[in-house]
Amino acid sequence: MNNVAEAFLFAGGVYNLGFVIFHLMFWRIFCWKKDLASLTFTNRQVMQILNLCIIFVFLVIAYVSFFHVTELLRTGLGTAMLIAFSLFWFLRAIEQIVFFGLRNRASLILTIVFLLGTAIYLMPLLLDKPW
Repeated sequence: MNNVAEAFLFAGGVYNLGFVIFHLMFWRIFCWKKDLASLTFTNRQVMQILNLCIIFVFLVIAYVSFFHVTELLRTGLGTAMLIAFSLFWFLRAIEQIVFFGLRNRASLILTIVFLLGTAIYLMPLLLDKPW
């Protein structure tokens, strides 16, 4: 097995755990108790539910990245999952640009961070396959 590909998967697990922590802090960072109060009840609840669901997705991706390395690198399903993880982060980078633009430093940095996630999950595919 390719140790560099494994290292990228470990980095992917850490990367996704970072987003778990970041999203758990949304209530405080974005003053959601105050700011979400201006939304309708349904929209307020949907925002929080979606955030909790994405936290779960990040946990699953981190778990798979840490504990199913062989399957990710050696099976068709693993390849599909790596493509899906990479595509998820690529689409998130595109959404950052579409919804926030690149007008300020924070948006540019986040776009780069999301593209990093794309690369983290794309690299094991490129490194570990006999082309």
